[in-house]
Amino acid sequence: MIKIHIIKPLNIVLSLLMMISLGCKQMSEVETDISAGLNGGFETVQNDLPVNWLMYTPNTVPDSNFKIVIDDENFIEGKQSLKFDVKHCQNIGGWTSPGFTNQFHEVGSFKGEASYQIKFWIMNQGTKFRINAGGVRPFEGEMNTILEDNAEINQWKMYTFVVDVIEEMELRLELNILEPGVFWIDDVQIRKI
Repeated sequence: MIKIHIIKPLNIVLSLLMMISLGCKQMSEVETDISAGLNGGFETVQNDLPVNWLMYTPNTVPDSNFKIVIDDENFIEGKQSLKFDVKHCQNIGGWTSPGFTNQFHEVGSFKGEASYQIKFWIMNQGTKFRINAGGVRPFEGEMNTILEDNAEINQWKMYTFVVDVIEEMELRLELNILEPGVFWIDDVQIRKI
């Protein structure tokens, strides 16, 4: 009986330590430059990452092999685009797959009941990708898939969506690469309509 009492507290302590270590796992990397605003053209870069985007990078995405590239050869706006060159990844999405997310705090965020137009350009060679958008607040959200595809897109193609956000929430956008290949995105624009 004494052994049970000794083992039980030890199991509780070990379980708590495991939860703490899992809770401390870094899920994304971000470089910040308030002066760059939205940085939807991915023109402002620090430490090889576009500023003001929470990036799911090779350092944070488990069981993956990919590169994030600032591509100055293929772009639709400015002098460069954002490219994901993915050799291996999980198809789960969120922080477990290559990509990014943003709630746009660097531009004051898009808060409150409103409709927002989201516009961007993409090219795709081989990947399956998903783009989610919607309203969120702490521990709650209404994210929806606005685009999921695996089609070859060999020339820049523009997409435009309208996303409704309810009162007391703010807009969130997330991109995930779900299958290997090469994916580009450029000129992300958001405006309240």
